[in-house]
This record gives sequence, structure tokens and C-alpha cells, in this order.
Amino acid sequence: MRISVVTACYNSRETIRDALDSVALQRYPHKEHVIIDGASTDGTLELVRAHGSPEVLAASEPDGGIYDALNKGIRRSNGDVIGFLHADDVFADDEVLERVAQEFSDPMVDAVYGDLQYVGKDDVTRIIRHWRSAPFTRQKLSRGWMPPHPTLYVRRSIYERLGGFDTSYRIAADYDFILRLFTQPGLRAVYLPHVLVKMRLGGASNRSLANVIQKSREDLRALRRHRVGGIGALAWKNLSKLAQFVVKDA
Repeated sequence: MRISVVTACYNSRETIRDALDSVALQRYPHKEHVIIDGASTDGTLELVRAHGSPEVLAASEPDGGIYDALNKGIRRSNGDVIGFLHADDVFADDEVLERVAQEFSDPMVDAVYGDLQYVGKDDVTRIIRHWRSAPFTRQKLSRGWMPPHPTLYVRRSIYERLGGFDTSYRIAADYDFILRLFTQPGLRAVYLPHVLVKMRLGGASNRSLANVIQKSREDLRALRRHRVGGIGALAWKNLSKLAQFVVKDA
């Protein structure tokens, strides 16, 4: 079973090497790393090509934003299972894809996800938030629950059936896709109680007050679109993040 890891990047020269190394060092052998570069001007693509890993497939062209780039990555990938690693992020250890593949050895499993740590921009060993997820139940969605999207791996057949990211969402297309996926009847998703990804702080959704407001509006739109909930679910979703800052037991 081949696993495709898709990375969308733009002017990411400072961090892309870490992402490349993180995928290359994974012990699971049946993998590919699909890089979709948005026509960077800082030498990102040159660094990717110089990396020299035969598992890396790279393309560079203008895109309509990160979700458009991720959709391109899904279409260009060859894996039976698809996941994402942002250009600023790294895997928590070298056994992440091995654990994911083990769960997908059961042909009835549709999706696999785990835990996420938010770390310092300049020091990935400094844990700032610990997103500990939990086994999925349909009822949790109405309380704002979602798995950490950077840890989510989904069978290609699911993307072929449900489609990719809705690019009318500028910040919350990942949440919209998660609700589309997890409201499917009979979905079988497996929770791995391990930190799978370390994410550097500084994402688009919390970069400014305007982005926070737009994110909330898009989250609410997604909740209503999939008939999961409304303002109450959005409030629970935001309040649940407070516990992530208690990292002493992470």
C-alpha cells in the first residue's frame, strides 16, 4: 500500500528542508512526497529539486491558494492513502507512516488520525499547545469536535467519491471537508493515540483578527451546510482549544 504525503508551499525556503527530511526519514518504504509549489520566488523549488530524494514529485505553478494547491496534490498523487504535511511542519517521529499503514491494513478502515502538537516557530522541541484528539462518534461533531487535519489520512477512494477541498472557503475548507467526511453513514475512522505531527505556530487562520473572524464565519457556514449544528457548536469548538494549552502531561 502506497501512502502519498502532499505538501503545498509558497516561498517556504526556510522550513521546506525540514519537511522534506521528515518524510524521507519515515521508515515506511512505500511512500511518495508530492510537493505543489505556488511559483515561489525565494528558491524553494530549487531547494526541493536539490534534495535528491527519488520519492519526491514536485510541480510549480501559480495557484488559487492553499486549498487549490492541496487539490492539485491529491490529483497528482499515486497513493492508495493520502495525507498532508504543511511546509512548516514535521512528523513527530520516524514511525508515523508505519503506524498509519498498519491501521489501513484493515480494508474496512476509511480514515486514520492522531494527535498534534503546536510548537515554536524557531524551536520544534518547544511545545505550546497539545491537541489530544479522541475516538470518533457522530455526536461529537455537534459539540465542535474535529480531528487535527494535519494528522488525517484518508483512502484515495474516499476523495474520488466525496471530492477534495471546496475552494470557496478561504480558511476553513479543511473543516468543511472533515464535516463532509465524518457525516458519511458507516464511516470507519481509527484514532491513533500518538502525536503524529508537530506544527509550527503562525498559520493563516490566526494570523490576524480579521482572519479569526473570517475563520469563525466559515466554520459556521460549514456546520450549517452539513447540518451538524450552529452557534453552539462553534462556541464549543473554540472553547475546547483552551485545554490544548495545558501541556504538562503531553
